[in-house]
Amino acid sequence: MRFLFKTDYRQDINLFKHNGQRFWYAVLALGLLTAPFWIDEYYLSQLAFIGIYSIAALGLMLLSGFTGQVSLGHAAFLGMGAYTEAWLHGMGWPFFLSLPASALVAAFTGVIVGLPALRVKGMYLSIATLAFGFIVEELIARADPITGGNAGKQVGELVILGINFNDGNNYHYLIFGLLTLCVIGVLNLMRSPTGRAFVAIRDSEVSAQSMGINLARYKTTAFALSAALAGIAGALYAHKLRFLSPDQFTFLQSIELLMMVVIGGLGSVHGAIFGAAFWIGMQQAIVLAKDWLPPGIGQQTGLQPTIFGIILVAFVLFEPLGLYGRWLKIRVFFELFPFYRKGMFKRQKSYMKSERMK
Repeated sequence: MRFLFKTDYRQDINLFKHNGQRFWYAVLALGLLTAPFWIDEYYLSQLAFIGIYSIAALGLMLLSGFTGQVSLGHAAFLGMGAYTEAWLHGMGWPFFLSLPASALVAAFTGVIVGLPALRVKGMYLSIATLAFGFIVEELIARADPITGGNAGKQVGELVILGINFNDGNNYHYLIFGLLTLCVIGVLNLMRSPTGRAFVAIRDSEVSAQSMGINLARYKTTAFALSAALAGIAGALYAHKLRFLSPDQFTFLQSIELLMMVVIGGLGSVHGAIFGAAFWIGMQQAIVLAKDWLPPGIGQQTGLQPTIFGIILVAFVLFEPLGLYGRWLKIRVFFELFPFYRKGMFKRQKSYMKSERMK
């Protein structure tokens, strides 16, 4: 059993709470650094997709998990970042300029979406973001000079300081280097007054406003930052696939991102990474399982969506805290054994009176 006695405010906001966390994060970093030497090229490619989707899910987690704003069109921000990167890269922009530009374009798009969000919420906000996703998908298909339209757009080789990053090993380090920076940035953001304002808005807009939090400012900021992270993921996605088409950024892509966040665990940075890893890993498991299933089942075209739908329903019903929530329960069980109580993680069913009256 571990007891943490905090005598300083800095101890409360440390990224690493104790030496055990430092050790396991060091092991994880060592594993990622040495991965290209002991992982097959195909699985290294899948690991790269986990890193890309983790950044995109991290952006959606910031918006939905920490600020409580629903988005069903987040693939649009991913597409804005991808096509901006492809266009600027084709014009000869270096990556260290085109990547921030892709994030800024996506963030500006997020502000445009965030402005209507000041007047709507809940189901109406979901419909607004869904409509925005369809609009961006249509704009991508129509903007032939920039995006290539339905014919698609080829993305050239990524070379930085003479190093070819289309090589799987080099690109692995680039993706997880950027993912590390994004994770550290979000963790520090959530410790700042801005991050605490996001959480206050998520918990109760009425209470947040009564404490002087400017809802318009912070909701717009949340949309912008969330879209910027999706834009970074989109830029990496463009160089990973090296070919873009409008059907890669559809409503189904937005649903996939939302499922990653829900399955990983809403309201946690770890949940975004857990959700992305589970999503990619489960896809590979389904592909391998098809060979062992009867042909009448394994060859069905809707097998994968059906399985993921069942998994999502199971998480909502039996583990609403997601994979990260399950990991917390297991960790707390061993830390407090034999004093662990089953009801420690029971969801609260009572809400503020002001929220019930609305």
